[in-house]
Amino acid sequence: MDDKHSSSEEHGSEDVATPQHKDHQDHSVQDARDFIEAESQGDDSAFDEGFTGKTILGSIFVSLIMTAGAIYLGLVAGSGLGAASQWVTIVLFAEIARRSFLPLKRQEIFLLYYVAGGLAAVAGADRGISGGPFGWLIWNQYYIQSPQAASIAKEIPWFSTPKPGSAALDHRSFLHPDWWGPIGVMMLHQTLERLSWLPAGYILFRATSDVERLPFPLASVAASGATALAEAGSKEDSWRWRIFSTGTVVGLIFGGVYTAIPILTGTMFGKPVMLIPIPFIDFMASTETILPAAPVGYSGDLGKILTGFVLPFEMVVASFVSSIVCQMGLNPFLYRQGVLKQWHPGTESIETRVVNHFDFWLSAGMGIQIAIAIIGLYIIIKGSIEASRGLKRGTRGAWHEVPAGRGDKAGWWKIALGIWLLATLGYIAFTHYLIPDFPVMLLLGYGLLLTPLNSYVAARMFGLTSQDAQFPFVKELTVMESGYKKIDCWFAPMPIHDYGSLAQRFREVELTKTKFTSILKAELLMFPLIMLGGFMYWSFIWGTSQIPSSQYPFAQRMWPLIASQQAIWNQINKSGGAAWVLESIKPLYIAGGGAITLALYGVMYVAKIPMLAFYGAAGGANALPADTIPTFVGACLGKYYFAKRYGVTKWRNYAPVLLAGFACGTGLISMAAIALALIAKAVQPLPF
Repeated sequence: MDDKHSSSEEHGSEDVATPQHKDHQDHSVQDARDFIEAESQGDDSAFDEGFTGKTILGSIFVSLIMTAGAIYLGLVAGSGLGAASQWVTIVLFAEIARRSFLPLKRQEIFLLYYVAGGLAAVAGADRGISGGPFGWLIWNQYYIQSPQAASIAKEIPWFSTPKPGSAALDHRSFLHPDWWGPIGVMMLHQTLERLSWLPAGYILFRATSDVERLPFPLASVAASGATALAEAGSKEDSWRWRIFSTGTVVGLIFGGVYTAIPILTGTMFGKPVMLIPIPFIDFMASTETILPAAPVGYSGDLGKILTGFVLPFEMVVASFVSSIVCQMGLNPFLYRQGVLKQWHPGTESIETRVVNHFDFWLSAGMGIQIAIAIIGLYIIIKGSIEASRGLKRGTRGAWHEVPAGRGDKAGWWKIALGIWLLATLGYIAFTHYLIPDFPVMLLLGYGLLLTPLNSYVAARMFGLTSQDAQFPFVKELTVMESGYKKIDCWFAPMPIHDYGSLAQRFREVELTKTKFTSILKAELLMFPLIMLGGFMYWSFIWGTSQIPSSQYPFAQRMWPLIASQQAIWNQINKSGGAAWVLESIKPLYIAGGGAITLALYGVMYVAKIPMLAFYGAAGGANALPADTIPTFVGACLGKYYFAKRYGVTKWRNYAPVLLAGFACGTGLISMAAIALALIAKAVQPLPF
């Protein structure tokens, strides 16, 4: 492959900031963005339409075939199809099109990837709910009939599920009139959701990508995979296809060990055999005497190592160091000082993370995120003012600058802002109608203040680190402080959202040179398919046997536990509720976390350390070492071995394509295992 970059670009993140950059701390950010854009172009740099007859057929295929697998896997194993549905769909259609001498364009392939991800997404990861919003209705009907909710069952509102004793629940049928109210509320809720998230995601993309020019490191993975498959269908020889195929083979082998064996053994023997512990190997039993309250572990997921190949090196190193210092250094100190009060010897890593979260990291994390929001707002306001005055922006963009042919115009963000505002106000009015006694000012604060702030912070973190950032438990805490005593607020659709990940989705669309109008058309098609597929398959599965039951191990084991936890949270605003939740918010820790983060930013700015390192450190403070260690290992392997063997530029080109192929391989083997499990379940006699 011919090098596409100059020698200065070839060193990528190894370069130090140079004097010609006005904002020296932005150099690593701009370098990463420039490289991603150059690598993702392929041979065709023109934007094109991705919504065609082929993608419509692919969307129908996903809704009819993949939705059933997503629902089943969620109930059995607690996870959705994820990459499995996406890569199986595009590989299948790419091969059919190639053999029909009608190869798919990169834009068509990516849109299939986009649609498959949306149709088979997990709506409630902790509950294993996949296959659309009808899964939430299944959960609600279980919850209201569960022993855990017996004391509050009469107070659960009409718009979430029929009452116990209803024929709709006894006959397990969505066609009963008692379901019409909950289904109607759900449909309107989903409509308002889509009217909100598309314009919100577009505005966040314009702010973080077009104006701030953030790189979105992992956005190139989907773009690289789509490009590789498109080249495979139109060329005899393509380096992308070779690397993609290599990654696929690695993914097939690893996925067979990591996911297929647990799925198949769980189906055959009732208990899965895990050769590699999921989600990670926990070492706390051996280290708790030396490092008390420190969640020590290591994830055996090879995908995390490959992710380290792609992410900017300085960001990964900073995240790793921050995670080790905070979780394995600071936590033991805080425990000995009496700050981490709930931890006790014998606690496993996941439980340790939970109790430490309430004792310290909930408040400190809020301070960190507030500081990130302040920094981000300062940068974007400063850049916008400089652009409006015609001053030199350095690496900044501007609101009035839009790439030619992308499908949008410079003023669209204003229209999107208006649509989002109207949809949000409609959302608030809708929620007020359902729970008229709930404070309206709180709803306005959720929709017009908290959602934009939370979404912007998360979008910037995705843009810089491809990691999320959230303000946790805000709804719970504000409801408790408001004095509202009814439990209907926990079942109503609240206007609290995090749209940050949508900025990365729009960035993926841009990198694949897909016109933005394609996404609008795809969303209009996906909505009825999600509703139809969810209704059809959830009705069938629920009608054949109760959910949960012995046929669905994850739901049978985890749903009672989750119901117990939900019952506690549903009553925290009642008299005698869980006052400990309010005690978890400590203003001193919030202020301290924010002040330290701002001070760290100032020190790194003065020291001319790349901005990506700052955001890596901020994001890694509360990250599990089990996740940051393998990512760091991958980053070191990439920089000190593979980059030297293949050359810096070639390796940086190869890495995202390799990761995309790996995701494809693990998706294919997972889908094959799921298909066998579905067949095995289908031939088993149903309990009556």
